[in-house]
Amino acid sequence: MNYKLATSTWDDMEIKAIHEVIESDHYTMGPRVENYERNFADFFGANFAVMTSSGSTANLLAVAALFFSKKYFLNRGDEVIVPAVSWSTTYFPLQQYGLKLKFVDIDLETLNYDLIELKSAVSDSTKAIFAVNLLGNPNDFSQIKKIIGDRDLILIEDNCESLGSQFENKFTGSFGLMGTFSSFFSHHISTMEGGMVITDDEELYHILLCLRAHGWTRNLPRENHVSNKSEDLFTESFRFVLPGYNVRPLEMSGAIGIEQLKKLPKLLTQRRNNAEYFLQEFSSDDRFILQKETGVSSWFGFSLILREGERKTLINLLDEHKIETRPIVTGNFTKNTVMQHFDYQIHNNLINADIIDSQGFFLGNSHEDLTEQINFLKKVLNLF
Repeated sequence: MNYKLATSTWDDMEIKAIHEVIESDHYTMGPRVENYERNFADFFGANFAVMTSSGSTANLLAVAALFFSKKYFLNRGDEVIVPAVSWSTTYFPLQQYGLKLKFVDIDLETLNYDLIELKSAVSDSTKAIFAVNLLGNPNDFSQIKKIIGDRDLILIEDNCESLGSQFENKFTGSFGLMGTFSSFFSHHISTMEGGMVITDDEELYHILLCLRAHGWTRNLPRENHVSNKSEDLFTESFRFVLPGYNVRPLEMSGAIGIEQLKKLPKLLTQRRNNAEYFLQEFSSDDRFILQKETGVSSWFGFSLILREGERKTLINLLDEHKIETRPIVTGNFTKNTVMQHFDYQIHNNLINADIIDSQGFFLGNSHEDLTEQINFLKKVLNLF
């Protein structure tokens, strides 16, 4: 038995899509990327979607866009609240734009914000809250909206691990001003490398388009919120108005994404079936704290937090039996050496993040039936 972290979601349709791109001889961002963006926006109920080279660069563009918007702007030194457990590139764009991060502890069961701590962390200095839906699990956006209340706060979502999850019949990634997604190999759908930003705001959409490709005007519509675009194509071809990047996706990624999105409902159904069986088998195992579902999770993976005992011994046992594991994302991110480059504050304490850091790990989920793998996992854990 080999219990892997992730398996491929591709079949002949993705290979065919790649060959069609090769036959078209158009490899850079083009009509297939545009088609995928339209389909993605429609699926998740957004007005606009912008595909990027990764979920990390989706976060980068989302943060950058807020520095150039005329309506929703951030300035260097502004305070942004973040959870203490997330992926590194949730935090890095905030640091790179000179923002001050306030780290807030997470709930040991949901792995998302501890809502009591979040409420107490919001201050007059707070300009934005970055909500991260961890391992497929939605935040409680009803409570987050109450915490924000009538304050002029920006809410952004990092939904890179939770594509397809829902809270109160609404897809996560669509609660904030912008939501980011990833389609890396191990995620719910895979374009191998790829990301997406969705928003309902047209100005932000135009800024994202500009920032994605060099900061030039070429990809903007004639009427836009960024520049006065002329009809002189020669001049507009190399006209720069924002300090942008080149984080464009390949046309092949867009073609693959079109096919993957068609499969998403079926992929999610099997992931949830696997989760149901996993919870059935392990909910009564008092040695572990399992992730508690908020809303409808898309179950990126299965987290386990060891209540007592040495995690290293357990991980070695799982390794010996070819059961792949990883830490619960980064654990307590503030323990990383990279923090020496951050302007940050820790709100109260990060007790739960520390527990996850020392005692947590997660196992993979899949679009394939994992009944045999879960049964095997249970036998191995009984040896511990």
